[in-house]
Amino acid sequence: MSKIDDLTRQTGEWLRGEGPMSEVVISSRIRLARNLKGHPFLSRADESQRRKIYRDLSECIAASPLGKEVFFADFEDTPELDRQILVERHLVSRQHAESEGARGVAVSASERRALMVNEEDHLRIQVLRSGLQLEALWEEIREIDAWLERQIEYAYHEQYGYLTACPTNVGTGLRVSVMLHLPALTIAKELERVFRAAHDMKLAVRGIYGEGTEAVGDFYQVSNQITLGRTEEEIIDEFGKDIIPKMVEYELKVREALASERTSQLDDKVWRAYGLLENARTMSSKETLYLLSHVRMGVAMGRFKGIDVRTINELLVQTQPAHLQKIHREVLSGEQRSTTRADFLRNRLREYQSRNN
Repeated sequence: MSKIDDLTRQTGEWLRGEGPMSEVVISSRIRLARNLKGHPFLSRADESQRRKIYRDLSECIAASPLGKEVFFADFEDTPELDRQILVERHLVSRQHAESEGARGVAVSASERRALMVNEEDHLRIQVLRSGLQLEALWEEIREIDAWLERQIEYAYHEQYGYLTACPTNVGTGLRVSVMLHLPALTIAKELERVFRAAHDMKLAVRGIYGEGTEAVGDFYQVSNQITLGRTEEEIIDEFGKDIIPKMVEYELKVREALASERTSQLDDKVWRAYGLLENARTMSSKETLYLLSHVRMGVAMGRFKGIDVRTINELLVQTQPAHLQKIHREVLSGEQRSTTRADFLRNRLREYQSRNN
């Protein structure tokens, strides 16, 4: 049985519903983009060069302190369904899973760490945790990066910093990304104002699976766009102590207003969502995200006690197409996934109720 199979039966650390501001912040992530000195960027590399980069970096990771805690997935030998599992768990990008050539990822059992080899850059180091924990993540990823840099030489320019395939990553190569749950701002039609402010601050706001994905179920990824001309500490400090706390504060204020001024409407939305999840016979993944979003809001606000945030977070992932098929050990058509998803949700909710009553 593959290590990827094991992931579908566990709760990744980032899904635990714990940590600072976890009622709004589902997870926080830091990623570093790095390339090897003396090797062409992947857009210019031929297959033999890609293979050498992949081999050298894989051997380096295996020899590192991370080596004993990670498993490797060589994507040329990894089935498409397994690659999609990693996408749905936010451990690799969709681009990485769907491209071709020598490439892969090293993933820790806790899912807190993932090192993508031959994605857009030669190496992308990622650390991920539940709640808003950017300072702790920075200490963690800095250690990993420093160890690797002692073994291999990165492409680095004295004036511009770390050199990357995409110009927007040049400099620190740092991307900070926080996944937010903003249902109250959606209900109050305040999101447009928040997004305009984010755009003015040179932030990117994307859907639940990052670049190129739509926002579904009031889940959004907010990340920095500028990496050049600022230190890593400056980027992280602004993000973790100013930008995200202000967004969280705004969401919580609107939740309070809804609870006091539109009580019946709020409770109806939460209970209707749970009723559909508990009784529906067919359910699309998009509808599931919307309904789980409303229930998650009710739980976080203390207005609904039929389930906990951790279970909701798990269901956000487990009801995605690849997870459903992996859990049920068969390839399913779209129609089959809809009925299987509804069955899965009803069973999980019944299990939760029986355990907690």
